Amino acid sequence: MEEKLPKIYSKKAILGFSIFLSTLFGGVLLYQNLIEVNKKKEAYTVLAISILLTILTVIIVNIPENPKSSLAYLCGLGGGCLLSYYLMPKYFPDEEKYPQKAIWKPLIIAVIIVAIILFSVIYTTSIENS
Repeated sequence: MEEKLPKIYSKKAILGFSIFLSTLFGGVLLYQNLIEVNKKKEAYTVLAISILLTILTVIIVNIPENPKSSLAYLCGLGGGCLLSYYLMPKYFPDEEKYPQKAIWKPLIIAVIIVAIILFSVIYTTSIENS
């Protein structure tokens, strides 16, 4: 009898979340994939790398006088490529054999987090300007 493989997030999902949200979001998806296959040590390593890349992105984006969002996308692309095209094949060389997990749940969570952050920024800005 063939072993039933757990569902995992695809390489494309990890790359997309990394580019459009941050490397941290993409890293969390890869972290969850690794937890699903009981690779806890590797999962925590991936999470630490994603946190460091996200901090690095924040620093890089805020270096210029006028921060540019395009820099955040470029950093997300770089981090996403690292996660999707280096780490994912390293831990899941046979990724295509795994059933794909739907991205709706992390997408909804990400939208809620982004909405809370945007609301907080707008609210604190309006308080400072009153």
